[in-house]
Amino acid sequence: MRLLVCLSLLLPAPLLAESGTGRKVIECYCTDSTGGRIELGEVICLRVDGRSFTAQCQMSQNVPMWRELNSGCVSAALPQSVPKSALQDPAEIQLAGIAGE
Repeated sequence: MRLLVCLSLLLPAPLLAESGTGRKVIECYCTDSTGGRIELGEVICLRVDGRSFTAQCQMSQNVPMWRELNSGCVSAALPQSVPKSALQDPAEIQLAGIAGE
């Protein structure tokens, strides 16, 4: 019986330690190569020493760190110049289709 009473007194202690003590919560986050703040769980493309890779901000033994997910990075790019033939007026394309019938 004494054991149960002692255990019941100890169980709420960890719960009280995390809430309502007035202690400041330490915010954990990673930083990118320019010093920008990246939140835990975010995935970005990192470029380090000429190498690019996809990495996620994670915690490891209470320390924020980058974990490499893939070598290289996914990106989208538009061509710098578009050929003039690709810039036809949609109305001209439609008329050309009708004339060819």
